[in-house]
Amino acid sequence: MTDLLTTLAARGFVQDATPGLAERLRATPLTAYVGFDPTADSLHVGSLVPVMGLAWLQRFGHSPIALVGGGTGMVGDPSGKRDERPMLGLDQIDRNSQGIARQLTRFLSFEGSNAARMRNNADWLRGLRLMEFFRDTGKHFTLGYMLQKESVRSRLETGISYTEFSYMVVQAYDFWHLHRTEGCELQMGGSDQWGNITAGIELVGRREGKQVHGLVFPLLTTAAGAKFGKSEGGNIWLDPARTSAYHFYQFWLNTEDADVERYLKLFTFLPLERIAAVMAEHGREPGRRAAQRELAREITSIIHGTAAADQAIQTSEALFGGSLEVLPEMPERRVARSELPEGLPVVEVLVASGLASSKADARRGIQGKGFYLNGRQIDSVELHLGEGTLQGPPEARFVILRKGKKNYVRLVIEG
Repeated sequence: MTDLLTTLAARGFVQDATPGLAERLRATPLTAYVGFDPTADSLHVGSLVPVMGLAWLQRFGHSPIALVGGGTGMVGDPSGKRDERPMLGLDQIDRNSQGIARQLTRFLSFEGSNAARMRNNADWLRGLRLMEFFRDTGKHFTLGYMLQKESVRSRLETGISYTEFSYMVVQAYDFWHLHRTEGCELQMGGSDQWGNITAGIELVGRREGKQVHGLVFPLLTTAAGAKFGKSEGGNIWLDPARTSAYHFYQFWLNTEDADVERYLKLFTFLPLERIAAVMAEHGREPGRRAAQRELAREITSIIHGTAAADQAIQTSEALFGGSLEVLPEMPERRVARSELPEGLPVVEVLVASGLASSKADARRGIQGKGFYLNGRQIDSVELHLGEGTLQGPPEARFVILRKGKKNYVRLVIEG
């Protein structure tokens, strides 16, 4: 039977790991955690590698902890940053933490013998007494040890505050706390977290005399060298209110051929044999984008649900009449439902979208066969938008409107 570390390595998850981890994973089920910074109220696709790592861990019988950094978020991790992060208020940190916690339930099961656990380090860090922290934790870290860490060394020339300098010790305290209270033996994260993770391993070893482990995932860039997870409109979020299922699907459909096999291994649960078959099909006829379609359908179903993924696929196909073209990023406009007449007459909707300058302009355009709604030509000035026409979550329903061949607008009707 294939073990967890072998599976993770085969799928491209393993950048580095502590000696002896493979043997420990094969011995008995263990508890592992990944930390998530509450810098926004939603995770984005750049967070998916550690999230999928936790999900695979649970599938192999181990117990995952998703740790939201409601305490460490007050400090800010300097890893990979050139400048100090802006400080967030406690209310904002707490709102962000709650949003992240909700999203993680799509990947992890919170029932069963190896049920996932959600934890927030605000519960133990915000009430921590400073002198006790210095005495019991700080004394185990020398200045020389901390200066060797890349997260500190890379910031010495531009400057690093004492707050950020101390971050690794605070995160190390998290690992020690979770080891003591939850029996946690493994911390996972992006490769930029290696210094923080090994600091936690050091602290557990010194305070408890126990061996614990670390595993880090590669930080992704595209084959072209660009930062993964960005589009022309910014981050691709997991929250449907920030990035719709349609735009989410389109992001993955736009994946370059050089990246698609790697993304299928990282971001889906498809067996490697199935991925190999998809790539073979893709190689025979690349223009059909079979691999990109499989990737987009699978990951959109995980994040937004099967129904939303199916709707995103139908919208994409309707917009192009079944062609294989990929839609570029489109402008978005938002309007309150209360600002539109009852029944959502299409003439008013076109004006609200900005595609028509006036109701008279909208009527002329419809009569001239120049406007489209969700890929279908609008053939009547008397058309009203029924609920079946609208897509997306109840609080932010939307339609895709088009004028001519290339002028698209995603109109979000809020409320």
